[in-house]
Amino acid sequence: MDERPERAGASLDRRAELSEFLRTRRARLKPEDVGLPDFGRHRRVPGLRREELAQLAGVSVAYYTRLEQGNGRNVSAEVLDSIARALRLTDAEHAHLTHLAKPKHKKKQTARPQQVRPALRQLLDTMDSVPAYVVGRRSEILAWNRMAAAVFGDWAELPPAERTWARLVFLRPDYRDLFVDWEQKAIDIVCHLRMDAGCYPDDPRLSALVGELSVKSEDFRRLWATHDVKEKSHGVKRLRHPLVGELSLNFEGFRLADDGDQSLVTYHAEPGSPSAEALRLLASWGADARRAGAESQTPSA
Repeated sequence: MDERPERAGASLDRRAELSEFLRTRRARLKPEDVGLPDFGRHRRVPGLRREELAQLAGVSVAYYTRLEQGNGRNVSAEVLDSIARALRLTDAEHAHLTHLAKPKHKKKQTARPQQVRPALRQLLDTMDSVPAYVVGRRSEILAWNRMAAAVFGDWAELPPAERTWARLVFLRPDYRDLFVDWEQKAIDIVCHLRMDAGCYPDDPRLSALVGELSVKSEDFRRLWATHDVKEKSHGVKRLRHPLVGELSLNFEGFRLADDGDQSLVTYHAEPGSPSAEALRLLASWGADARRAGAESQTPSA
């Protein structure tokens, strides 16, 4: 598994991405998972052999080998569908495979700054009891309301380049403390960055971000090397807030219809729960809540 850091500013190698993605998906399947006999000690590689996968997908071994070597030129959607079924890919993995094998050139889009519509910013401001923010490509936090600042910290105090979930989670110790299940949050971020890499392999800022994190974070290198991808639009996050203690919040992600690269993410607590009461307390503190909590935990001289 290649864990070499990406070259900062360079494009991600789409052929290498396709090759590693297929290889890692094949390695995770056992013969018994797909109804094939397992010859135990006679197997020298983990997972399925290339010839076994080719047989399941209904393609020649030579054809599949070329594809796994990163040569996806002229591959049909039907063949990709067959390989996805043979590999038992999820919908997100299937989409990622298609982006890698049949890329749509989006280089011009990556050069445009991500803009949040004024009406959407107004909507965030009206959600005065719900932590909410807009996240874009590269895990960039594009806009947020005062409740999000109360829960996650006032991102306005950070330089724009630092307002990315990837940098916050992997490079800031306070965010490692904030998430009770930090590992799962880290996995989610890496999976989304992998999806971005499939859609925008020529994005130099994404490659620079991956390169920076690969150099600075062993955890990022470990997770990036898995080549896992997934979409996660809802769930529960448990936080350890410095002012109000532990919070259990339901989150919902809404991909914008007019810009699929942006999502509105909201958090709410179960009505009547201790977390709901804690959110009401944080609403009274606003953006100063995280700062006040951090200061309350600092030992006095």
